[in-house]
Amino acid sequence: MRPARRQAVRRATVLRREAVVATVPVALAALLAAAGPAAAGTVGSSGAGDPYFPLAGNGGYDVRHYGLSLGYDPSTGHLDGKAVITARATQRLTRLDLDLSGLKVTGITVDHTKAAFRRDGQELVVTPRHALHRRQEFRVTVTYQGKPKPVTDPDGSLDGWIPTDDGAFVAGEPQGAMTWFPANNHPSDKASYDITITVPKGRTAVSNGVLLGQRTAHGRTTFRWRQSEPMAAYLATATVGTFKVERYTTPDGLKVYNAVDPREATAATPVLKKLPSVLAWESGVFGPYPYKAAGAVVDRAPNVGYALETQTRPVYDSAPDLSTLVHESAHQWFGDSVTLTRWRDIWLNEGFATYAEWLYAEQHGGRTAQQIFDALYASPAGDDLWAFPPADPGSGAHIFETPVYARGAMALQKLRTAVGDKTFFRVLRTWATDHRGGHGTTAEFTRLAERLSGKDLDQLFHTWIGTAGKPSSP
Repeated sequence: MRPARRQAVRRATVLRREAVVATVPVALAALLAAAGPAAAGTVGSSGAGDPYFPLAGNGGYDVRHYGLSLGYDPSTGHLDGKAVITARATQRLTRLDLDLSGLKVTGITVDHTKAAFRRDGQELVVTPRHALHRRQEFRVTVTYQGKPKPVTDPDGSLDGWIPTDDGAFVAGEPQGAMTWFPANNHPSDKASYDITITVPKGRTAVSNGVLLGQRTAHGRTTFRWRQSEPMAAYLATATVGTFKVERYTTPDGLKVYNAVDPREATAATPVLKKLPSVLAWESGVFGPYPYKAAGAVVDRAPNVGYALETQTRPVYDSAPDLSTLVHESAHQWFGDSVTLTRWRDIWLNEGFATYAEWLYAEQHGGRTAQQIFDALYASPAGDDLWAFPPADPGSGAHIFETPVYARGAMALQKLRTAVGDKTFFRVLRTWATDHRGGHGTTAEFTRLAERLSGKDLDQLFHTWIGTAGKPSSP
């Protein structure tokens, strides 16, 4: 993500001013069930145990698949939705929660049997007629409607379903998925998706993965999208607008779908032409591209102020520059395929994507990564670059600030100089390969770097991502 409410960060962090704390590994199952004593009983917890967003996600089950059917009218802002959620109980359940902000729920069934439900803030509390047994696969169907509204994040930015003058810009990091579908809204629970969106004729609805088909009838067009590889809820999109669409298949079989607001086409077209070469370059550095599809959604959304790495098809609030395209594309490996386990580890997303920009510049006639590092290190001790350790921003209000991006990338440059290029690039590729489609933590990355390098790297990571303040030497 590149939050534009910090445009100084967006460009200055990467271009101008262009440890690990011994974190205890958190097992995924433990994270999903960690929030409160209820998780040990028959009631699924109302959060996944993430201290930055205590109510994000839920305990007691693991979602396998979301089937979403949506109808949206941009002229009224009204959304009709049906979510069919296939999940597996990780404990005996007499009650479970889903995350859903706003919107009116009109009915819920569990395994085709009507279930009781109530609302409690962002929690949709579901009581099945019959208890669900541990390891039982079950299906929850939720019908809902209303005018979706974005949420305001702790840093003041908006995310979720954000209306535009011709549709909606849909970007869910970190909380916004719950503004348009009921979800287990924490990155620790990934699933596959089928997303069907019906909009007025003339509008285009863009989501993740492969477009299975579209059909127009009675003045409305339905788009059917499938994301078969696991995806965190915050990476889902259903962006709607009046778009110019470009579709093609690369020589290696990658299906590319670009949707561009005509008002942004002049600036966006030359950058998007570089997408295949950018992905090919990143595949050479990080390993094979993780998905069957790629592309971009370039909207005109002046009240948004950022781009987001929505899986397979990043969304941009305006025409991106090449550096931003490289950044969001790199997230397909670091953030999307290898997803953080808890939000404090977001440097594994943003530091890595920022470093991809440095590498791209270095290998395409720009400044070297070391030169960018040196320019950043020249920042005074009081600069916000040194305000907090990248491996623990402290709260959800700081996860998109300068240290996460720039100092996270600086840590990778320090790792590179410490272990040498051959080992460093092997670490990046192995990280992306071993955790493909799954999750990772800071501690796991540390262990991998030490194992492949044969070096004790505790002090390096402690200095560069584990402590606040400017290191005494570069």
